[in-house]
Amino acid sequence: MQTELQNRWQQVMARDARQDGRFVFAVRTTGVYCRPSCPSRRPRRESVEFFADPNEAERAGYRACLRCKPTEISSQAQYIACARQLLDNAEGVMTLNELSKRVGLSPFHLQRLFKRSTGLSPREYQSARRMQSVKAGLRNGQDVTTALYDAGYGSPSRLYEKAPQQLGMTPGQYSRGGAGASVTFAIAPTSLGRLLVAATERGLCAVRFGESASDLERDLRREFHAAEVHRDNAAMKKYVEPLLAVIRGENTAIDLPLDVRATAFQAKVWEKLRQIPHGETRSYGEIAREIAEPSAVRAVARACANNPVAIAVPCHRVVRSDGAESGYRWGMERKKQLLAREQKPHSRQKTA
Repeated sequence: MQTELQNRWQQVMARDARQDGRFVFAVRTTGVYCRPSCPSRRPRRESVEFFADPNEAERAGYRACLRCKPTEISSQAQYIACARQLLDNAEGVMTLNELSKRVGLSPFHLQRLFKRSTGLSPREYQSARRMQSVKAGLRNGQDVTTALYDAGYGSPSRLYEKAPQQLGMTPGQYSRGGAGASVTFAIAPTSLGRLLVAATERGLCAVRFGESASDLERDLRREFHAAEVHRDNAAMKKYVEPLLAVIRGENTAIDLPLDVRATAFQAKVWEKLRQIPHGETRSYGEIAREIAEPSAVRAVARACANNPVAIAVPCHRVVRSDGAESGYRWGMERKKQLLAREQKPHSRQKTA
């Protein structure tokens, strides 16, 4: 239950429009409830509680936000909600033509709306849902064969070819909570707080800011709860030093190997973020155009919010179209300081 609440809070912080209609959040200090994508300023976590729908929130004494109007839903959102429900409940793979007939839109129009809303095509969405089903089955004790066929995979090879990208380990390892995997980490003090840097044998898997070293380590061990997790500052130096240099504002190129799980859309966005030069910024709209998805601005913002490796994938260099800083998973003050340091003339000239 706690994990679900944490996921909902992250979705609220990311203003994830894909969650509209799935739940609402209410703010005790204002007495107002909103949809997850509400553009209003985000409250403190301790002031927020979640409800399944507007009726439940109103029974608890909250009133609807006048800005995001959580009791209303656009016709486009209704189409997307219908499409997602059909895909979620489909026993096998549903083609775009089949889905469009059920929803009542042309394949082209549905594909465009769906991708604008979720950042994924219906096919990519189904693939992600199947992998989620496999994960749930493995966590609940199913063997790999049963889990993959229940999720709709036609053969074991189809699952194993996707496992490294979507699970970060083999299905057998995942079913044992990461048993057999090895994660090495270090925690370094910085002027922006503690920085945790963790890696597998393939590359960085987590870079996070925090105030407490013990909290950072606890969260890492919880995520990789059955893996071999150990601290080794010397072994991690090759990862930590370049990241610290960027935090200091030095013009250091970051080209570290990554071992992160990502959807196809997230991978495209994160790759573009890694190409933003030191001292420069891009808007969400510019990133969307660069990946040939000009209408997917919100999806780009969500991909930035879900970036698991701060600094290595420099999501702090993405701002609003008017140049103002927008949200940052690790806190707006950290984002402001990172940008200010990078944009100082002396830091850009430090290395060529």
